[in-house]
This record gives sequence, structure tokens and C-alpha cells, in this order.
Amino acid sequence: MDREGIAAGASWGNAGWLSPGIVTPLAEPGVLRYGLKSFFDPSAALYIPPTLDPGLWRFLARFAMHCTMKQWKRSMEAYVEIARQALSAFDDLANGGVSSATIDAPLMVAFEHAHQASGFRHELELIRQAGQHVDVDELSRSDAGARVAQISDRVELVLQLNGQRYVDPGEFVNSLADSFVAKGGTIRKGVCAHTISRDSSGITVALEGADPLRGDAVVVAVGSWLNDLAPSLGVRVRVQSGRGYSFSVSTRQPVPAPIYLPAARLSCTPYRGGMRIGGSMEFRSVDAPLDPNRVAAIIKAAKPLLSDVDWESISDVWVGSRPVSADSRPLIGATKVSGVFVAGGHGMFGMTLGAVTGKLLAEQMITGNQPAALGGFGPLR
Repeated sequence: MDREGIAAGASWGNAGWLSPGIVTPLAEPGVLRYGLKSFFDPSAALYIPPTLDPGLWRFLARFAMHCTMKQWKRSMEAYVEIARQALSAFDDLANGGVSSATIDAPLMVAFEHAHQASGFRHELELIRQAGQHVDVDELSRSDAGARVAQISDRVELVLQLNGQRYVDPGEFVNSLADSFVAKGGTIRKGVCAHTISRDSSGITVALEGADPLRGDAVVVAVGSWLNDLAPSLGVRVRVQSGRGYSFSVSTRQPVPAPIYLPAARLSCTPYRGGMRIGGSMEFRSVDAPLDPNRVAAIIKAAKPLLSDVDWESISDVWVGSRPVSADSRPLIGATKVSGVFVAGGHGMFGMTLGAVTGKLLAEQMITGNQPAALGGFGPLR
């Protein structure tokens, strides 16, 4: 494989596994080459539908400028410390009353052909060079199949990444909300913020069809809708909706660990007695309807590499709009408006880095000092 390119280790459809050891920038030379090759191909893992949206094309041009090894290494260095703290932040939430647990399990990275692992091994080496520790065991097909029945006989090689975890995303978020309410917090549903302003009395968040909210501090964490509010706050980095699809399937045996299929760019996570399969990076409007053809493409790519799956049981089909920044780094920190902060642009790593983002941003809000781990993520960059 070209030593100036890597095979992106992060799944484009992370369905609940937490693997901070391979948190890496999306913008890299291999993704650019893949994108150019698969341009407008609706069955490709990376898909850009034909569109005249000038905002999307400006984003893609900036994204392409960051698809160099120099920029990748710069962004990778920014990720190292926040990734190192990611799992312990989930432990802090559990100690604080969030009842939904993260589950310890290795990540099984499966390759249909052993030679396909060369790019991934190269990426692991670059990750280590950046200062991020990854503990890896190499398994034969027979060893991997004995541990995880869902790995197909067509898989020749499995790399087992140790020290990882997974979570039921919906259950975890509900537990987080319950803990927040139990501590006196209030959650308002069905409202939409359209402006944020500050005057001598504090900060006002104007809501559509409801009375405004007022407070001393505000965190804007609105995913791919960040562009609607960010410009007035001095945030110039645009985020783009990189939509991912996922669905649930039944399995004849329990799934003991997450499986990642790099060649197909698919993630498979233990989920409520079965498996959740996710994939795709679709640059399309955040509010566009679900495209069933994208789901069909994921199924076609996954079937040969997975065993013990009931493909007639597909349910809970979902599409989510992950906010991707052009330089592949989140936007976390203070804006130009005093007391207003941003947390967004995490791309595929919103779940993995969500807890540590909240912890570090709270520290900055309380102390007024930016934690070192957020140094590369300032929203005013």
C-alpha cells in the first residue's frame, strides 16, 4: 500500500462501540482517493449525491485540502490526549449516577483477505507514533471464529484490539437524561432554538413557538444543525452532515464483541441479544429522508463476511446525520460571545468522545481555562 495513504480505522457507521485507541481524522489521502473513485456511486461506502448545493461543494473543497499526511498527523496529535481520557469519562458518569453501563470487550477487526490488513497495520503504526497506545493481538480464522461465531469462514485474518468497550446508545442516552433530571435538571422537548444573544442581563436563547430561555452560560451542541447558530457566535468552521445508516438483526448465538470490517467500512455491535450493523458516509442534507438503497448496499457488503445472522429479521432501520468538520477535528470550547460555548463536529466519534467532551468543557466553563486536551479543538480556529 502507498505509504502516503492509510485505511481509515474508524467505521463510517459506528453503532455503539467505544474504541478511543483508533480515534483518527477522517480527512486523509486514502479517503480522498476512495471518494474520487466512487464519486456519485450510490452503492459506495462514501457517497455524494449529485447536487447543486454550493455549501456542500465548499465543504468538500476544504475537506480535500486537509487530505494530506501532514494535515492528518497534525489532527492526529490533537486527538491523542482527549482519546486517552475517553473511557475514564464514562466511568465518571457511572460513578455520578448514570446507570447504563459500558461493557468491556475487544474490537475484532476482520479482513476477508490477509493482505487487506497492510493499510490498517500502517495506520496503527502511525497512531502509535502519535503517542496513542493500541494493544493488538493477531488471530487466525479458527481462533477468531471460536471467540466470535458471527465472523464468516471467508475471513482470513482478525486483529483483536484489546481494552475497548461498547454501549447500547439509546439506553445510555436515556440513562444520562434520567440522571440529569434526578439532579434537578429540566429537559424541554419539541423546541427549536433559532438565535442566541447576550446583553447586560445574561444570555437569551430565542425559541420557535415558545418562550425564550435565559441563563448565565449556554452550550450549543446541536449536531449537524450547528451551521444555523454558529456564524453569529464567530464560529467559521462549517460542519457537514455525513449521514450514517444502521439497523438491527437477530443472531443465533450471542455476539460477544464488536466486529469491524474495514474493507466494507462496516461496524457490528452486540445489541439487545442480536447485532447492530452500521455503515456509510453520505454527504447529503441533514433533513433528507432515509434512502433504502443505502441500507441495501450495507446488507450486500456485510452478508459474505458475517455468519450466524438472520437477514430476514432486519428492524429499526435508522439514518443519523453526523457532523463532520472539514479538518476532521471537533469544535469544543468558547465562542466570541461571552458565556456561550460549542460542542460539536465529532463526526463518527460523537459517542466515543461525548463523555470526555462534556467533562473537559465543564472544566473550561467553571475555571475559565482551556484544558490542554482541548487545545486543538477551539471553535474559533
